[in-house]
Amino acid sequence: MLRRAFTRYISNFKGFSREIWILAVITFINRAGTMVLPFLSKYLKEDLHFTYNQVGWVMVCFGLGSMIGSWLGGKLSDKIGFYRIMIFSLFTSGLLLFFIQYITTFKGLCLAMFGIMVIADMFRPAMFVSLGAYAKPENRTRALTLVRLAVNLGFAAGPAMAGLIIMGIGYKGLFWVDGTSCITAILIFWLLVKEKKKTVAPDTHLENTEGKAKSVMNDGPYWVFLFCTFVTTMIFFQLFTTLPLYHKEWYGLTEFHTGLLMSLNGLLVFFLEMPLVGYFEKNNVPKLKIVIWGAVLLSLNFFALLFNVWAGVLVISILFITFGEMLNFPFSNSFAISRAPRGHEGRYMALYTMSFSVAHIASSKTGMEIIARWGYNANWVFMGCLGLVSSVILIVLNNKLINSKN
Repeated sequence: MLRRAFTRYISNFKGFSREIWILAVITFINRAGTMVLPFLSKYLKEDLHFTYNQVGWVMVCFGLGSMIGSWLGGKLSDKIGFYRIMIFSLFTSGLLLFFIQYITTFKGLCLAMFGIMVIADMFRPAMFVSLGAYAKPENRTRALTLVRLAVNLGFAAGPAMAGLIIMGIGYKGLFWVDGTSCITAILIFWLLVKEKKKTVAPDTHLENTEGKAKSVMNDGPYWVFLFCTFVTTMIFFQLFTTLPLYHKEWYGLTEFHTGLLMSLNGLLVFFLEMPLVGYFEKNNVPKLKIVIWGAVLLSLNFFALLFNVWAGVLVISILFITFGEMLNFPFSNSFAISRAPRGHEGRYMALYTMSFSVAHIASSKTGMEIIARWGYNANWVFMGCLGLVSSVILIVLNNKLINSKN
């Protein structure tokens, strides 16, 4: 029984080209070394003694830089190629991380975080374009999932190591490790992978797009979906902004303990997401229904946090977040792609990606402001109710799309 399950799991990883495996490896190295983000709010609050309001504004600048970088990376990838953008982005952001640790003023860090994220997040759209060049047409969806798994495996390893580094040599060590991982990853890519032009598959759609709006600007249901994606992502990003502070201030957890909780999230996603995706796709479960359940689970995470008399509730919270993430994000991505008419995929996915960046901006600022004024419990109630509102809107949208097909 176990051998059969293991064989089925491994079969999901067959058929990839050498370049795709290298992309997965460098993604893992880079993500394992990305230790600054999970502890950025704690670094700003505890090491630099910023106020909640100032921490929120730094995170806003972080998100603005991410949004502009994503747009710029996609545009430049079309003009000068994904290969050059990937190399420029990781190598330059790696160097900048070495220097950003010496900036300690509020205004300076706002500008620095904005600048480094513009360059760092140029990598994401370029990497997605590279999957189109190096993956076989029939393997592209699984190749994307493989890279996502590499991200989560790296995320499982990174925060725990980050906690040990902070306890050993302080927050400054994170910048050195993060910068080194960026440069190491892209050097491996440059040495082992040669540039290749993106090929166009005869049919890359996941679903039939006949009868859909010709322009994304006129696709009302898609804009409703984008709003719900923004809301769901905004509450998910509390994992990186307010929750690390909550662990320390309410339960007295060390950075290592916070890192272990985040590592649990990454490990569960790594082992369970591929089988879950395979199961739902095999049984043809509608994508929006799965996205709805994911939003509900993310909401339940915040209501669970209200039972704050036992530290074990933090593990329950992480379980809700993890399963909500696994149900929501892969299938919302898939729905966005399937919604796009032929020739409009780039426009649709650009807006989908930007919704994540806008969510990062809103998540940090909103959460920090609520905590500063009314405390953590008020933030958990607000975020939980917001997730439920998103779930209800998605239910209405799903019913409307079903009725329009009948």
